[in-house]
Amino acid sequence: METKTLNLWKQQLAALPATLWDNRSLETLILADNALAELPEGIGALTTLRTLDLGHNLLTALPESLNQLTALTDYLYLHDNRLVELRESLFTRMIRLRYLNVSDNRLPRLPDSIGNLWSLEEFRADGNALDTLPATFSGLQCLHELHLRNNHLRTVPDALRGLPRLSYLDLRGNPFTELPEWIVEWPRLQKLDLRWVQLSNVPPAVAELQQRGCRVLL
Repeated sequence: METKTLNLWKQQLAALPATLWDNRSLETLILADNALAELPEGIGALTTLRTLDLGHNLLTALPESLNQLTALTDYLYLHDNRLVELRESLFTRMIRLRYLNVSDNRLPRLPDSIGNLWSLEEFRADGNALDTLPATFSGLQCLHELHLRNNHLRTVPDALRGLPRLSYLDLRGNPFTELPEWIVEWPRLQKLDLRWVQLSNVPPAVAELQQRGCRVLL
């Protein structure tokens, strides 16, 4: 009987056995905290995966076949690797994914295909080199929690403007100096974290958010 969960956390793995891709009923695969520098294309065969944890490895790139994991609905952890880019095709078919973490990599940009993550509720991209977000990011209409701490954002990206369910936004440690007045257009915002941001002034929009009960940290 094939297992639905396989936990290989912290096993000092530098490579993965080819037999791993034969388990076609696997729903949860934990490969975190190993020494993986590459991921075989064979992972695309695990089309029943709902959760995939690749965090805390040495990955510099991801295989093309990863976009075949269309059953990913729960979690995709890619944080704490050495990724310098994400393939444009990566998210084209992951329309049911609800949680994505790409924090603490070396990403200067996100692919336009991230806009295909229509079901995404939480996104973490702290500690990268992002200086903007693609326009398609505004398609994440289910997003309610967004973490962009310690990136290279020199302005608050316009793509954030049309996110009606956004309730938590972390922009700490970015180099922008002004806030747009349209931040009041987030109707459900409960917390806005702006610590370690050197604002030239605090616009009236901040007071308006606070009057609505939003906690703004400066």
